[in-house]
Amino acid sequence: MARAGLTPERLARAGAELADEVGFDQVTVSALARRFDVKVASLYSHLKSSQDLKTKIALLALEELADRAADALAGRAGKDALTAFANVYRDYAREHPGRFTAAQMRLDAHTAAASAGGRHAQMTRAVLRGYHLTEPDQTHAVRLLGSVFHGYVTLELGGGFSHSSPDTQETWSRVLDALDALLRNWPAP
Repeated sequence: MARAGLTPERLARAGAELADEVGFDQVTVSALARRFDVKVASLYSHLKSSQDLKTKIALLALEELADRAADALAGRAGKDALTAFANVYRDYAREHPGRFTAAQMRLDAHTAAASAGGRHAQMTRAVLRGYHLTEPDQTHAVRLLGSVFHGYVTLELGGGFSHSSPDTQETWSRVLDALDALLRNWPAP
C-alpha cells in the first residue's frame, strides 16, 4: 500500500529536488522510493515508470520557469525585457541545475502541447515585439535567443568558463548587449 500523503505532484517535486542534488540523469523511481523510505512498488500507484517521473519533473520545471519569466517580464520592453528574460533563464539554471536539465527534455507532441512550453514561446515572442521583428525573422530570433541562452548557461554550469577572465557576469552582460544590438539591427534577408 502506498504511504499516505504521496501524490504524483509531491513525487514530482521530490524528484525535482533530487535532480538538483544528484543530476537529472540519476533520478529513478528507486532513488525516489529511498527518499521516502517506501518500497518501489508503492510508488507505481502514482507513477508509471522512471520515464513518467522524469516527464513530471520536466513539466514542473517548465511551469516554474514560465512563472518566473512572466513575473520578470511584467511591464518591461526592449533591452530591459530581453535582459530580464535571459536572467530568469540563467538564474533558474544556477539555482536548479537538475530541473534546468529536465526542462530541456524532449516531450511527446501531446505532452508538449499541454505543457508550459507554449507560454515560453509566447513570452519570447513578447520580448521580440519590442524589436519590431516580423515573420519569419521573429522565428529566427526565437531560435537564436534559445540557442545563446541554453549554450551559454550549459557551458557556464559545466565549468567551461571557470579558468579564464573576464568573469562570467561581465561576459553575460556583453552577450546581452550584443543580442540587443543585433535585434535592433536585424539583417535583411
